[in-house]
Amino acid sequence: MGTIVINSWPEAPQGLDLDRAREFVANAGNGRVGSKLVSETDRVRVWSLTLKPSERIGFHTHVLDYFWTAVTGGSARSHYGDGRIAETIYKPGDTQHHAYGPGEFMTHDLENIGTTDLIFTTVEFKDSANAPLSV
Repeated sequence: MGTIVINSWPEAPQGLDLDRAREFVANAGNGRVGSKLVSETDRVRVWSLTLKPSERIGFHTHVLDYFWTAVTGGSARSHYGDGRIAETIYKPGDTQHHAYGPGEFMTHDLENIGTTDLIFTTVEFKDSANAPLSV
């Protein structure tokens, strides 16, 4: 297990509408990085994320090393804790790996802006530099 426990979260980035800014602050440190936790061991957490068109997962925080794989294709928009907004087109099988050092993290949301269901699998590694967040 990680040894660094993060318990100080930033304020909402500028540029968010009032509702999203409030949600950002309320969910800082939210470790639910998917729709459903489908498996957990002492080493990993496996999440499924399904977003119907126009649906979004609210702000959540990544502190553990992880990867995600797009099960279906589609397009999405994310608002990030550093103020960035990114729109991405996914193809089935697209995969990204992320790693965080001690005290590092990333907070974002994800909204399906396409016309089909968007499905991801995310695997978090609990033996990362940071302690797992509560879910």
